[in-house]
Amino acid sequence: MKRRILLVIGMVLMIGVMAVAQGKIIIGHRGAAGYLPEETLAGYAFGYALGADYLEPDLVLTKDARFICLHDIYLEPTTDVEQVFPDRHRSDGHWYAADFTLAEIKTLSVHERCKPDGTPYFPDRFPEGKSKFEVATFVEMIELVQGLNKSTGRDVGIYPELKRPSWHASQGLPMEKKLLDVLAKYGYDKPGAKIFIQCFEPASLQKLRQLGTKIPLIQLISANWSYAGMWTKRGLDQISAYASGIGPSKKIVENNPQFVNWAHERGLVVHPYVFRRDELPAKYASLEDEMKQFYFTYDVDGLFTDFVDVAARVLGR
Repeated sequence: MKRRILLVIGMVLMIGVMAVAQGKIIIGHRGAAGYLPEETLAGYAFGYALGADYLEPDLVLTKDARFICLHDIYLEPTTDVEQVFPDRHRSDGHWYAADFTLAEIKTLSVHERCKPDGTPYFPDRFPEGKSKFEVATFVEMIELVQGLNKSTGRDVGIYPELKRPSWHASQGLPMEKKLLDVLAKYGYDKPGAKIFIQCFEPASLQKLRQLGTKIPLIQLISANWSYAGMWTKRGLDQISAYASGIGPSKKIVENNPQFVNWAHERGLVVHPYVFRRDELPAKYASLEDEMKQFYFTYDVDGLFTDFVDVAARVLGR
């Protein structure tokens, strides 16, 4: 009898967890960056296969105003631009994507993210020199996701981030209208489309609203003290005037778990970043434990991760 009661309690708890997990989302950070070089078509395809609900491309513009998937405005951390175009850096020593045409960037090879000294940030990830990867355009990424949605019957969304739009504007490459034009071409301006747009710069998100978009906008929030005003109830009040949610550094949530409740009280979804097996905080025994804490204890609505498969297991998928 006692055993039967314990089994019933266990089943009730499991059903409860599954019900809570049902509304949670998994965002493939730069594709499946834990397994394949970030921002590549192969990485996006693998993130899709591992069970992502959304895939995140970071967006910068080329000299000829084409969106490419790249985390930096610089090319050297993830490509061989220094070898292919050794004399094309600016006086600060950086090779800027905005100084190259798309055709030139397509001649480059992509590798795992490296430090300035050339050593990889994550040495145990995909080895350099194995296989070949190139810089993906945003259009290529969209068409890949939409093609997979058709062939699999799933409905995986996209979650683009505009990288440093104010800097791009200073280079004569405004981003906001161009982004909305691309998204409209592929149907992401329609009600119910699976998309979020994110940015660290409030002015860029506000401009998107002024341009008339109804797409859900996400205000990214750094743990850097320059963003401290956004860590408050007043800051969230201001964000809720133009955004549908926030993407805080997970450190902000760890320091103040009530921050999630504050956001929810203002109708904002919460999608913290970034969850990595090879960058695990000391307080957690495993990435699974960290994700469970955020999904079920802190009650976030989704999270960005380099390891989509781990999040899928945590959510019981």
